[in-house]
Amino acid sequence: MSVKEKGAWKDSKLLNNPVADYAKRNGGIIIGFFVLCIIIQINTPMFLTTANIVSVLRQIATNLYCASAITMILIAGGIDLSSGAVTSLASVVVATFMVNYGMPIPVAILVALAVGALVGFINGTIIYKTGLPPFIVTYSLQCVCQGLAYVWTGAQPIRLTDQNFIFLGAGYAGFIPMPLIYLFVILIFVWYILNRTKLGRHIYAVGGNEKAAEFSGVNIKRVRWFVYVFSGIMAALAGVVLSARMYSGQPSVGAGGEMDAIASVVLGGTSMGGGRGTIGGTIIGALLIGVMNNGLNLAGIDSYWQQVAKGLIILIAVYVDFVKQGSKLRK
Repeated sequence: MSVKEKGAWKDSKLLNNPVADYAKRNGGIIIGFFVLCIIIQINTPMFLTTANIVSVLRQIATNLYCASAITMILIAGGIDLSSGAVTSLASVVVATFMVNYGMPIPVAILVALAVGALVGFINGTIIYKTGLPPFIVTYSLQCVCQGLAYVWTGAQPIRLTDQNFIFLGAGYAGFIPMPLIYLFVILIFVWYILNRTKLGRHIYAVGGNEKAAEFSGVNIKRVRWFVYVFSGIMAALAGVVLSARMYSGQPSVGAGGEMDAIASVVLGGTSMGGGRGTIGGTIIGALLIGVMNNGLNLAGIDSYWQQVAKGLIILIAVYVDFVKQGSKLRK
């Protein structure tokens, strides 16, 4: 493993004081997050109400399903533009199999997750076998999946009335919304993979220097398959949860979702060049994106401006990362 890869892996591990280490890594964005919250609260006093906070956390949860997987993909030197379309496709798949074919809830959910895993497997296989840029491959799959979602439903939503299924997206376990429970499990899983497993070390190594990783015996194909299949499953899970929350399978529910996820990951400090990033950074990035969207909504600002803001955030975050990488190379 090269010096760069060892540094990337060492950088990913928590130090003896996790809280201090987290603050050190993400101090700038944490300060920005709290400043944004204060500004929004001053302008819209309803921001810090319990109902609004719960709403924001629900929205952030489904974004973080995808963002947690895309964190690993970016660390491994890839990108996934298909996750939003997979969310849409999974949404209509789970609704169709429940409503039109009368399948039990667990079976319909497994089918939807399997569709997501299949898309991820295709992404990973094509990227590994052909060497095509991940941007092109995943964008192509995005077009295919989004088109299939519209063809499947005739561009019409599929209404869901099964309260047991709706509970999965709109219910509570005590006072905690169900989507947050799934999110907690997912974040622990991703943190463990990246920081405590051989596979995690290989993900950082592939992103740091793929050729060097291959010469060191890293199974590149296995890494590609894992990160993209996991991304497909997480995107599909987001589609299932959103269907339950919205009482319907929607062919457009995931449109643009990949941009929220990528913005969260990049804003959280994960390098677009690969080899560096943490799930902790992604969490605060997603919180900032979610709060920003909510603040703009509460202020009555057109939703299209949210796209403008996210685009600028991604551009600035990537530029900052580019400058940091340039500084390290000069050293």
